[in-house]
Amino acid sequence: MEDDCRPLLSSEQTGESYSHRGSVDSLDVKVKRPFHVEPRNIVDDDPQERVSAEAAILNNRVHYYGRLTGSSDRLLSPPDHVIPRPEEIYIYSPLGTAFKVTGSDHASKNPSIITIFAIWNTMMGTSILSMPWGIKQAGFTLGVVILIFTGLLMLYCCYIVLKSPKAISSVDTSNWEFPDVCRHYFGKFGQWSSLVFSMVSLIGAMVVYWVLMSNFLYNTGQFIYNHAHNVSVSDSEFGTNGSDRVICPYPSTDPGRNDTINILYLSSSGNDTSDGSSFEHYWSKTNTVPFYLIILLLPLLCFHSASFFARFTFLGTISVIYLIVLVTFKAVRLGFHLEFHWFDSTQFYVPEFRLLFPQLTGVLTLAFFIHNCIITLMKNNRHQENNVRDLSVAYLLVGLTYLYVGVLVFASFPSPPLFKDCIEPNFLDNFPTSDKMVFVARTFLLFQMITVYPLLGYLVRVQIMTQIFGNQYPSFFHVLTLNVLIVGAGVLMARFYPNIGSIIRFSGATCGLALVFVFPTLVHMISLRRQGRLSLPSALFHSFLILLGVANLIAQFFL
Repeated sequence: MEDDCRPLLSSEQTGESYSHRGSVDSLDVKVKRPFHVEPRNIVDDDPQERVSAEAAILNNRVHYYGRLTGSSDRLLSPPDHVIPRPEEIYIYSPLGTAFKVTGSDHASKNPSIITIFAIWNTMMGTSILSMPWGIKQAGFTLGVVILIFTGLLMLYCCYIVLKSPKAISSVDTSNWEFPDVCRHYFGKFGQWSSLVFSMVSLIGAMVVYWVLMSNFLYNTGQFIYNHAHNVSVSDSEFGTNGSDRVICPYPSTDPGRNDTINILYLSSSGNDTSDGSSFEHYWSKTNTVPFYLIILLLPLLCFHSASFFARFTFLGTISVIYLIVLVTFKAVRLGFHLEFHWFDSTQFYVPEFRLLFPQLTGVLTLAFFIHNCIITLMKNNRHQENNVRDLSVAYLLVGLTYLYVGVLVFASFPSPPLFKDCIEPNFLDNFPTSDKMVFVARTFLLFQMITVYPLLGYLVRVQIMTQIFGNQYPSFFHVLTLNVLIVGAGVLMARFYPNIGSIIRFSGATCGLALVFVFPTLVHMISLRRQGRLSLPSALFHSFLILLGVANLIAQFFL
């Protein structure tokens, strides 16, 4: 067992390319560690033709030369004829499967600019729609400070996750992900706990997507119906007049009202009308539209592969860019409406510091969350020595994007005549259905989410089914049962609690507790302790991060 834990080729042999081992598509056969596996573990239709007795003999030879390379004599490095041919090299996964190397072209790696925008695009999600609401809940000044502070904390914890595999020198961690690191330090408990909390973030995102898709589909259908039947928007809505109309769907004269409670009780009947028209009866945001989505999305979730939907990920970038353009245009047309009242509320403005600020921290925990896939994203970076710099730049861009949208929407919200408390968890709800620019934004986001939703379902299925059954598609019945449960959760939330702000903050605080604060900091402290480098200030600081994560989750239940 001790022999199996030693690297087959030492770091002297691999040199600077050791950090590139994780990429399947850019493996250099002369400097990467070959690994022989049994045919039954190889992902291929005909594995018997891939692994032969000769390959096993080569593997034994490399073991032998691996002992010799422990010395300082570089002449004892394995000669070229010992290294297996490309078609005989496999990357071994900790889950018990092996993947064939498809090439050794180092040029397939991504430059830093591509890596940075890949992280930005991955992190940009539905949370951007809740940024103005989150800033409103915390207060304008405190909200800006919390956004910057939380972004820095999340960046540091993400940095810990990124470097955590490299701190383990006893085994080859080139193909490890963070759940594997957790398994190394905490055993099965760490592996399964990280899986569970990762599922919380993914399923939470799918629930938010269902609520938003119901919202966008309803408003899109309403726009088309009104335009086809020349129906004008009623001026009875509580809002502003003019070409850039802004509305308050659930007006209240109480500046300190709790938006969560109001939306919970008003959303069920907020879109129903008393005229008894057939269209309004069958086209309701909460009563019917969430169920219509089942017809479209449930079959898509049952696809054996989600590769088709991965081709449409560019829609996410287009949607975010269009949202930035939309927010900029509206802010220019509406102007800024700000008054600074530091602790006391007024009729139209909220104070700069509010006790509801944990709602923003919960949203931001999910908004900046990329910790469960950052190792994979960074493996494809061409210059591994720039990983920390590229990660920091990506977080800077994400933070600036959130700050730009949140500040501009909050500042340009017309108060008076409307209250700042009218800003909705989805700021697009503050614009009427008849707004053409907002209609385009909703349509873009609807199509983007329809393509991303099956991808999220595929990730959930692969992780859950592989861990439980050892097969990502054990049977159609298993997959259908899982998908029905996920879709059912989305439908129930869209029907009875369509508040994406609260859903995001609860799921963000829950998954963030484990995958952002607890596991990364514990792994970091254990690693430093084993190296004899754990100081008292470091232990206190990282323990404080764990307490912040716990407090962030607990606070969500009291607001």
